[in-house]
Amino acid sequence: MCLYFCLQDDQEDITSFALSCDDELLVTASRALLLKQWDWRQAQCTRSWKAIHTVPVASMTFDSTSTLLATGGCDGTIKLWDVVKQYCTHNLKGSSGVVHLVQFHPDISRLQLFSSSLDCGIRLWDLRSSQCVCVLQSHYSAVTSLSFSSDGGTMVSSGRDKICTVWDLKTRKVKRTVPVYEAVEGVVLLPDNKDFSQIGVKSKDLHFITAGSKGVLRVWETTTARCVYTQTLPSTLTPVSGEEEEKDDDPRSLTYLFHLPTSSRLATVTAEHNILLYQLPGLTTQQQFVGYNDEVLDVKFLGEGDSHIVVATNSSQLKVFELLTNSCQILYGHTDTVLSLDVFRKGSLFASCAKDRSVRVWHMDSDSGQVRCVAHGSSHTNAVGSISCSRMKASFIVSGSQDCTVKVWDLPADLSTTATDVYQLTARTTEKVHDKDVNSVAVSPNDKLLASGSQDRTAKLWSLVGERNVALLGVFRGHRRGVWTVCFSPVDQVLATSSADGTTKLWSLQDFSCLKTFEGHDASVLKAIFVSRGTQLLTSGSDGLVKLWTIKTNECVKTLDAHQDKVWGLHASRKDDKMVTGSADSNITVWVDVTEVEMAEQQAKQEDLILKQQELSNLLHEKKYLKALGLAISLDQPHTVLTVIKAIQEGDDSRKLLEKTILKLRQDQKESLLRYCVVWNTNARNCLDAQAVLQVLLTHLPPEELLQYQGARTHLEGLIPYTEKHMQRIGHLLQASMFLNYMWQKMRVAGAPSRGQDEEMDTTPLAHTQPFFMIDKEKGKGSSEERHDDSDSEQDDDPLCPVEEEEDEDNEVSVSKKASTNNRRVEYGESTTNDNSHSESEESSEEEDNDQDEKDPVKTVKCLPVSSASQCQTFAS
Repeated sequence: MCLYFCLQDDQEDITSFALSCDDELLVTASRALLLKQWDWRQAQCTRSWKAIHTVPVASMTFDSTSTLLATGGCDGTIKLWDVVKQYCTHNLKGSSGVVHLVQFHPDISRLQLFSSSLDCGIRLWDLRSSQCVCVLQSHYSAVTSLSFSSDGGTMVSSGRDKICTVWDLKTRKVKRTVPVYEAVEGVVLLPDNKDFSQIGVKSKDLHFITAGSKGVLRVWETTTARCVYTQTLPSTLTPVSGEEEEKDDDPRSLTYLFHLPTSSRLATVTAEHNILLYQLPGLTTQQQFVGYNDEVLDVKFLGEGDSHIVVATNSSQLKVFELLTNSCQILYGHTDTVLSLDVFRKGSLFASCAKDRSVRVWHMDSDSGQVRCVAHGSSHTNAVGSISCSRMKASFIVSGSQDCTVKVWDLPADLSTTATDVYQLTARTTEKVHDKDVNSVAVSPNDKLLASGSQDRTAKLWSLVGERNVALLGVFRGHRRGVWTVCFSPVDQVLATSSADGTTKLWSLQDFSCLKTFEGHDASVLKAIFVSRGTQLLTSGSDGLVKLWTIKTNECVKTLDAHQDKVWGLHASRKDDKMVTGSADSNITVWVDVTEVEMAEQQAKQEDLILKQQELSNLLHEKKYLKALGLAISLDQPHTVLTVIKAIQEGDDSRKLLEKTILKLRQDQKESLLRYCVVWNTNARNCLDAQAVLQVLLTHLPPEELLQYQGARTHLEGLIPYTEKHMQRIGHLLQASMFLNYMWQKMRVAGAPSRGQDEEMDTTPLAHTQPFFMIDKEKGKGSSEERHDDSDSEQDDDPLCPVEEEEDEDNEVSVSKKASTNNRRVEYGESTTNDNSHSESEESSEEEDNDQDEKDPVKTVKCLPVSSASQCQTFAS
């Protein structure tokens, strides 16, 4: 069941409400003495008015036409309202005390209203005269329900005095008093035109159904006052005994009974606010809804694929919810509060223990989803607070009790068969294991070890290998307060314990030493379980928090503010993809993606990535560029794709090879390539590769096709500013190279014959120009005498000297610049390799531009006429 909507009066508590017979109007009464009319489908209040009552309204009802509303107040008055014309039509006085029951006669032409108050009488009101016609006296306790026959001539009333009365409304006399031997809260007359033989109706006499303190529906014949049918309880539980029947708060008792004639169903409400729907004529259970959960003490996943959860809610009843539909089964069996649950490996069997000193084993049918009790054992002398199932197969269970003992119960091999009898368990062994209450027991994954945690602040390890008794192997000491839970790791030889001292500890099973201590909860740690294949730990505490710990780093990686009170229930599904928590705040929450179980998937993806990288390397080595480029694009890693593009351009006839490879790509691959070009183009180091790819795309693909690419306009607009910037830098470099060529051609050795002044500059690239002179570096390293002999003029008169000095200075500056550049590259190494970050690429591009400009300054060379005083002056522009 899913909650359709919720109506809430923000001002005061709602004391009564009524829904019209046509399901259109909903009226509520609050302690503020206001009546509110709601559009319940939209969950909106459409009208409100004063109730006129001096004290809150206790009961309400609509007539069959849905135009009249009757309200019974705690002030002993009854008021009738015309909800169409919106005014009060009647004010009926005369009731003694609280009017807890008002009901119209189904025949609206009679204009009769029935009411009941503290005097236990049933008043009949004539709405024409606004007078009480008579008071029907039969009950000696509160009248709880009225039901009318189809012809309107007979009425049945029920009361907590354990009788039902059949009235003749023509004579207004008692026709029959039926002793039902239970406090009746609801009565319904069965229609006389249908076949109800399945529930014991054999004659044509009137029959009615009662619901009361015994928690079962029963069918009675009015003429003989005989019970012809008693509903079978949906469990192995026997009917309530006479001693238990006197309890006012028995959770099995029924508090309301409603007839739904349109769908031929009966709706009952239990003392625990559960709604049960039964289908007529067989009174078979159709649906069960849970309206309220008390303090949740434990919760476990159940069923194939963890499709259900079983919950212990501070009650003797267990609730099994189907997660997909939220429908619920209520399991009867225990006679006192269920304290703990555990599920066997296959998930169809689970065990429970309770304050009634017993343990029970339950089986869920895989086809129907119905759960029944299949085994029962009771030999503890005090409440059983913990239970654990065998892990290898369903062969035994272990229970721990407040009597300081643990018991091992053997299970038969055919426990989950279709036999209807409940197997009586006998304890294989009983051992006193602690000095105080046993709070938790756990069976190891190989079924050979048992751990127990106690209020005496210790945890103990026991051997289960022996034939009869359990043998003590060691004691874990270190907690400062009682140990709440113990849990074995599924992979390592370690035990986890949580305590009321707010810590969780990991212990070695070899030497019983404490390996790690997890601190983070502000109060008691109530539960601890291993998840993510034993690499992580989930803990829950009295502070309402659930924490996820990574065992290797001893760190809390996730904290969930799960509940407002103690989180008693904590369980993970077998695949670790879901987690369920239950708290003392009455809430049950199913969580997904809490644990880091996806770490294994990430590891698998990483291994797959490594394999693909190796495959890519092999393809490049074999020069299968098309497959390599497609594989790199599928990885969605721009840097890897760029590596392939660079490899293609290193080969012979790279332009045609690149063009051939790109044009063979699919359209989606070309879209990705265009997107990567935008990233590459932001970096001066990769702009040439980006432009090469763009040239192929722009020259061979029509504009119409390019514009169909996802985000093509945005990508192309993003290319323009960086492309212009790269063109400007290349223009500056070209200009600088022309000045350098000009300088080399115009420089002359002193005394060399000069050429004509109007000779044009040779624009042949330097690589193809023979130098005018060459400097022998080895010779330059000779003695000072040799250098003096080679030159007749002073060093200052040599026009080459200033050039050599400046060249040395440039070389020295260049080395320092390179060092600083290298340092900067190390500092920003991460950002330069991240091709997905536009902003970081832009910064690296700007820095590189500045470095490039500093490394290649534009030189303006001024050459004077060659003479004895000729000098070459160089100025930095």
